[in-house]
Amino acid sequence: NNQNNKRVDYLKIKEMFSALLEFGWNPILEKKNIIGLNKGNKNITLEPGNQIELSGEKLNNIHEACAESHDYLFELKQVTKKLGISIVSAGFDPISKLNEIPNNPKQRYKLMTNDMPSGGELSLDMMYRTCGTQLNIDYNSEEDFSKKFKIVNSIVPISIALFANSSIVEKRKSNFLSYRSKVWQNTSRGGLPKLFFENLNFEKYAEFIINFPILFIQNKDEYISGEKYNFNDFMNGKINEIGNRLPTEKDLSTHLGTIFTENRLKKYIELRSMDTCGWDCLCAGPAFNVGILYGNIDEVYELISKWEQDKIINAYLEAPQKGFNTQLMGKDLLYWSSILLELSKKGLENRDIENKSGKNETVFLKHLQKVIDNKTTNADHMISKFSKNEDL
Repeated sequence: NNQNNKRVDYLKIKEMFSALLEFGWNPILEKKNIIGLNKGNKNITLEPGNQIELSGEKLNNIHEACAESHDYLFELKQVTKKLGISIVSAGFDPISKLNEIPNNPKQRYKLMTNDMPSGGELSLDMMYRTCGTQLNIDYNSEEDFSKKFKIVNSIVPISIALFANSSIVEKRKSNFLSYRSKVWQNTSRGGLPKLFFENLNFEKYAEFIINFPILFIQNKDEYISGEKYNFNDFMNGKINEIGNRLPTEKDLSTHLGTIFTENRLKKYIELRSMDTCGWDCLCAGPAFNVGILYGNIDEVYELISKWEQDKIINAYLEAPQKGFNTQLMGKDLLYWSSILLELSKKGLENRDIENKSGKNETVFLKHLQKVIDNKTTNADHMISKFSKNEDL
């Protein structure tokens, strides 16, 4: 809210959603409450603390994905200007305390607010105060999945360091570059399971899912806590509260979407380790990963295959605080970021998909090149600006 820098409440969200209807969005309702919007295959969803999230369409390249984001920003700007609210693109709310953040009537969040803290002490911070840029990528075979999944899990520390953008918490320096990542590491159902570094196939992932605790079960329009059960119990008809019924595909899909690991598998692979950043860098994350995973996968796979699992996990735990200074296999993450950026650039050159002005997708890597050349992430930049007068 422009007047008082407070997070917007649900009433304001409703005004915002109704203003967006003019741009061809349609309301998504739950028990008569508007909890999101959709237009074609795009969705805007409402997160627990009234953060809003765009989930885009399936697109072919970064030019299209970036254009989609800019169209959305254009619409948002019209609406927020009219309503006197501002958008903050950061990985963590730099201002509000947890108890100052208004909730909303989306039903699943009541259960999560109740059940999640017992499995991870910062779970509520994750729900109410974080914001990330997530990327969904496809795979064309089990082997392709296996390779991509090993790469995306191995480079999590690099994603954290390179995209760090959450250093200020409650108007103070947090002593982290990515406080968001620290929070996600202490969130129930999150983290980076050791299993993810094995050569996973679909069956092993399915086993992981089946033996994973249930967060909640949706039964008609009610939500029931899954605390006492894992998905296997559901498959064996052991859940009395729902008349021992068996799970449907929708139940499975809900379960897959409530596992909060750094990367996860649905019908696509979901990458979840990047802090949200400003519009100059928003398209850089997808471009960086697409260059690696579609343009140059074999070379990258060979590189990461030499890394030791415990060293990656150690770097993962240190990266939120140490950023580029984190060590991995005797080199720092600045070194690895630089190597991976070159491999990504090469991958995007290989793809060579041009926009209308004849430029290929490498244009979206400029921001990251600058970060690496100056050894200064968004978080470092924010800290040095903030240090001058501590004025947010």
